Amino acid sequence: MDSLNRMATELVDEAIDFADELTIGVDRLEGDAAVLDFGVEVPGAIEAGMLLAEIQTAGLASVQQRIDSVAGAPLTHVELSTDHPALALLCSAKAGWELSVDGFEGLGSGPARSLVAEEEIFQRLGYRDSVEFAVLAVESDALPTAEVAEHVADRAGVSASAVFLPTFATASVTGSVVAASRAAELATFRLAELGYDPAAILSAGGVAPVAPVADGEEAAMARTTDALAYGSEVHLVVEDEFDRFDEIVSTANEEYGEPLETVFDDVEWDFAELPVELFGPAQVTVDVMGGDTHVVGETNEAVLAESFGL
Repeated sequence: MDSLNRMATELVDEAIDFADELTIGVDRLEGDAAVLDFGVEVPGAIEAGMLLAEIQTAGLASVQQRIDSVAGAPLTHVELSTDHPALALLCSAKAGWELSVDGFEGLGSGPARSLVAEEEIFQRLGYRDSVEFAVLAVESDALPTAEVAEHVADRAGVSASAVFLPTFATASVTGSVVAASRAAELATFRLAELGYDPAAILSAGGVAPVAPVADGEEAAMARTTDALAYGSEVHLVVEDEFDRFDEIVSTANEEYGEPLETVFDDVEWDFAELPVELFGPAQVTVDVMGGDTHVVGETNEAVLAESFGL
């Protein structure tokens, strides 16, 4: 398989070529790194968010949209599926790079993480990318600076001119779309965290509603997490049985049953104080090859309606 970052760069080139049609802003920083504004100084868009979800998975996932209902209200839903869940979702799409550079704060996801490969998942899978390009999607309410790009270049081992930083705020159309695309990722991540071999997850597909854009980053973070915890549905195909499939989903968490803005407020938005089960998908079907089919969790339209203001 080709390099994750090389495959993602091809999609970044597409975003640049069709920037006007996708309502994406493109800027070159000092040092020639490229910042693509998917939803910071622009409002973001459905198609832009779907392309960014593909970029985050290095092109190893299919992303599409459909209209479905939540509490009787038609809403856009995003569906993402991949036959390479370990690479696409854990080694690439997962938001695992915390950026704090000269006052800039952001959360990085995408294949540039695989050039650094310091997270445990890379050791478990024995994967590390090696290429001259780095693509890091940045979730922040500000656009990255040249200092941020240089920091990413140094850690990834590439030149600053080879760094691409597609950036979006949580409180944007793109932010809501990208969050909805993470249902399969959450299930895959939870299963791996519970001790299941991520290489034994053969395929993953998930769908979730696109949350209405909130009026601030904190409110948007809570609302987009609700979309996943109460509204997402996931299908996994795996090789082996496991006695902890029921712990993948958000219903395994004691805080289940109310909009997460209240839960986040209770811990003053210190996510380290929150149980990891809180960030699971709502409902998951696990097909074991040659074995049983397990259905765990449930969706909860009443909580979604309250969170979304329906």
